Amino acid sequence: MIRTTPFHERLDELNETKRWGHWAGYLSALSYTSSAKHEYFAVRNSAGFFDTSPLYKYRIVGRDAEKFLGGVMTRDIRTCRPGRAQYTIWCDDRGWVLEDGVVFRHADNEFLLTSAEPNLGYLSDLVGRLEVSIEDATEEYGMLAVQGPRSKVILGKLAPEVEGLPYFGHTEAKIAGAPVTISRTGYTGDLGYEVRVGSDDALGVLDAVIEAGEGHGFRPFGEEALLMTRIEAGLVLINVEFSSSRLAWTDHDRITPKELGFGWMLKGIDADDRPFIGRNAIRRELAEGTSRWASVGILLDYADYERVYAEAGLIAPRDETPLDWESMLYDDDGERVGYATSLMYSPILQRHIAMARVRPDLGAPGSKVNVELTINHEYRTVAAGVTRLPFFNPPRKTA
Repeated sequence: MIRTTPFHERLDELNETKRWGHWAGYLSALSYTSSAKHEYFAVRNSAGFFDTSPLYKYRIVGRDAEKFLGGVMTRDIRTCRPGRAQYTIWCDDRGWVLEDGVVFRHADNEFLLTSAEPNLGYLSDLVGRLEVSIEDATEEYGMLAVQGPRSKVILGKLAPEVEGLPYFGHTEAKIAGAPVTISRTGYTGDLGYEVRVGSDDALGVLDAVIEAGEGHGFRPFGEEALLMTRIEAGLVLINVEFSSSRLAWTDHDRITPKELGFGWMLKGIDADDRPFIGRNAIRRELAEGTSRWASVGILLDYADYERVYAEAGLIAPRDETPLDWESMLYDDDGERVGYATSLMYSPILQRHIAMARVRPDLGAPGSKVNVELTINHEYRTVAAGVTRLPFFNPPRKTA
């Protein structure tokens, strides 16, 4: 059965295209107008709002809640204070990534975990004798992402608590008389917030947010615009940058935290007071240097890109729609050295960019690779260079 989010009634009125996709069993707008690029520029130049309600939400409470999460999550939850949130991942016993998500800490022993895929059964099976309970709170809340350089001004009209809210901080507030939780989080790589509200109050809160955005170029944006922003921000997407080890057929479809670019999450891995799942396997990988890949950004050489199309008698396209297939990477001798997982033309950078996986020896910024494209039904390659992620990282995001 296809479900609708608590915001759907209003969003359906705003959706001119009636283009809906399916996300975790819910209807989710692909775009609201005929041009997803217009929605994208609203986020980059002013502000936009996106319905993130389909994210799974798990309430984790009890005396041993911190101990439980510390034994499951790769990143050390003990460093996350009440009133803060933490992006994290969790792995299997072999050190392969299962999934990623955000943990919101509300109190010493009270957390809320969001994830893109269902994890209730998996997490519940790990509780054992610990004093902790895990509840699926997905349908209890609507979640609205308000993203872009004017997002703070817009939400500040309704909730002065956002003033001074730190990056990955969250606070309780009221909007239109309804209690909400506002976090400085998002999936666009820009200044942004997410508003969590009880389902029964969702429409009133959405209407108040829309009204506060009048005069700011504020508009809804769909998945197509969101995917453009997340690539510029270098943010991974499950089933694109990585597959859950739980569902992968072979190790070719699995990846470790280090290979995925999350080595920064492994601080303190050698301390014996937190033996999280997969720790021993990850430590062996780090000690023995067995990582197969390095996750990097790729910048295509614009002049070479123009050249290969001109030689084929074509005008070089600049399509902001991300490719939905992998693009192979080669060295100058024609040996395959990696692959791009997400490739697109960035409207704001005016460059072709890609999130990619390369051999570790080519992971340093400035390393040269060649990206495979199909032109006139033939494989051609375009020169490119390795760079650090993210591509787009304005100071306002964390200031």
